[in-house]
Amino acid sequence: MESSVVISFPDGSSKKYPRGTTPLAIAEGIGPNLARDAVAARVNGEVVGLLEPLEQDSSLEILTFDSAEGREVYRHTASHIMAQAVKHLFPGTKFAIGPAIEDGFYYDFDPKTPFLPEDLEKIEAEMQRIIGEDVPLERRELSREEALQTFKDEPYKVELIEDLPEGEKITCYRQGDFLDLCAGPHLPATGRVRVPKVLHSAGAYWRGDEKRPMLQRIYGTAYEKKADLEKHLTRIEEAKRRDHRRLGKELGLFSIQEVLGGGLVLWHPKGALLRELVEDFWRKEHRKRGYDIVFSPHIGKLDLWKISGHWDWYKDSMYSPIKIDEIEYLLKPMNCPFAILMYKSEGKSYRDLPLRWGELGTVYRYERSGVLHGLLRVRGFTQDDAHIFCRPDQLEDEIVGVIDLAEHMIKSFGYTDYDFMLSVRDPDNKQKYIGDDAVWEQAVGALKAALGRRNLKYAVGKGEAKFYGPSIDIMIKDELGRGWQGPTIQVDFNLPERFDLTYTGEDGLPHRPVMIHRTVLGSMERFIGGLIEHYAGAFPAWLAPVQVKVLPITDKQHEYARKIVSALKEDGFRVELDDRNEKIGYKIREAEVQKIPYMLVVGSKEAESGLVAVRKRRKGDAGAMTVEKFATDLKVEVDKKTVDVH
Repeated sequence: MESSVVISFPDGSSKKYPRGTTPLAIAEGIGPNLARDAVAARVNGEVVGLLEPLEQDSSLEILTFDSAEGREVYRHTASHIMAQAVKHLFPGTKFAIGPAIEDGFYYDFDPKTPFLPEDLEKIEAEMQRIIGEDVPLERRELSREEALQTFKDEPYKVELIEDLPEGEKITCYRQGDFLDLCAGPHLPATGRVRVPKVLHSAGAYWRGDEKRPMLQRIYGTAYEKKADLEKHLTRIEEAKRRDHRRLGKELGLFSIQEVLGGGLVLWHPKGALLRELVEDFWRKEHRKRGYDIVFSPHIGKLDLWKISGHWDWYKDSMYSPIKIDEIEYLLKPMNCPFAILMYKSEGKSYRDLPLRWGELGTVYRYERSGVLHGLLRVRGFTQDDAHIFCRPDQLEDEIVGVIDLAEHMIKSFGYTDYDFMLSVRDPDNKQKYIGDDAVWEQAVGALKAALGRRNLKYAVGKGEAKFYGPSIDIMIKDELGRGWQGPTIQVDFNLPERFDLTYTGEDGLPHRPVMIHRTVLGSMERFIGGLIEHYAGAFPAWLAPVQVKVLPITDKQHEYARKIVSALKEDGFRVELDDRNEKIGYKIREAEVQKIPYMLVVGSKEAESGLVAVRKRRKGDAGAMTVEKFATDLKVEVDKKTVDVH
């Protein structure tokens, strides 16, 4: 056996090292800065710990906190440190799971008594002490029997072990007196975590199942630099300020009430108006691009979703069938089968295609109560949906058309930063998908060609495709840089096959159409929830439920103020009058709190001269002008869909 191995580096260079050399030793040889900043390594494409011995020729990349994988390893180690701190401070606590998540980590505990807010401060202080001790983390492999014996007093760990497939490697990590079931990898020692922070706690059902025990989840984060942690904490506070649930209540947009049921939204007048504005714009833009608008019922025979395959793949997300005249019906979980039935209702010629049918269809999907979250995770939602039926030779053009529409829509709502991903099959698990290789390759080829025609950069998401076809997924980023699922464009050769869809070609023979499933906004609930947070509730004038508030200074100006309101309403603007017997400063502050784009202050001077004193949200006094001039300027702003994101 060779006593050395050849290690290849990302820059194309390679070098021999003694067999068993670790990535950390190699980093130390390259330079002290890299060794200090290293948190993990990528060996032959797999992320491993820095102390993993290299036993064969390998490609090696040293990972730092700057990489997503490096941050995950760093924060996963921080979660173990937090769990060790809890073990020290709260004996008898049972331990569940503690993964790294985006921007931080959490750990689920089953304590003897609930943790109090002041306990979190104690836990963070104990974490700092453990970090100061620089305790090494040691990886160990266990047999199934050894693992069950080792964690016999930890019921949640035992359940996880019992759920592992027979023969699967089981690993754990020890740091001092704390041992945890974990696949890893981890940092070499606790001292490499520099700036941890315990954030808050919340309830969480074990495995997200409300029928299982309620655990206490403690959230935290960890950074290398204190300045980066402070930026993160500032972002958290800003996110709280923008939380759509709080703003939805304060601005009177919507409510979700337990007496109605979790995940079911009541749209109040201003929220309904906001939604109407979004939906009206959606319809207008679709009609301009050759779409027809359709409607479908809220229930249908279960057999439809059995034919489509959705029942086999997604039944856990659907509600139980209901019987009507001994026939099983289903609350509609998705709209596709109804569009297919419309297509089948009469024969189609090649001249009829493409058909573009858009629908704002309300669907119902089961979500566990523990994951419901305002407008972002609901049980009943209206999907911005459309289905395009086209010939194979039209497919690429249709995809390009959807990309154009999607970009226009998201830009119109003030989103300027977004990323594209091509979602394809997992090549190692083709059994998770329907359809043969040929149709998948054709579908992926059309999506790639459309992206190429638009010169769009994109990532490839292996295993991210739906069971019936690949897609282009667009992730939009809000004002805080957070990603939101945006438009999706899916190519489907399989459902037309399953439902035996045909059109008559130029040759007089039947041919199979291609189906494109697509959304450009997503669900109305989720999109508007994101929109509220993007704008922090301060919508641009074209979207604001109330565009103008007229504020008379005294009751002597009430008549003049009513004339202004009447004139602006006749021009199509959304206007309210605040004629309460309150000081003008109070009225202005109230209008600012309600995030009204414009306030028109009228006192005796304005009433005598026929003017209004204009105040713009956040910017203050904009000067005096005639009502006609104000209306003209506002119309230009609304027509241009001017956005002002803060």
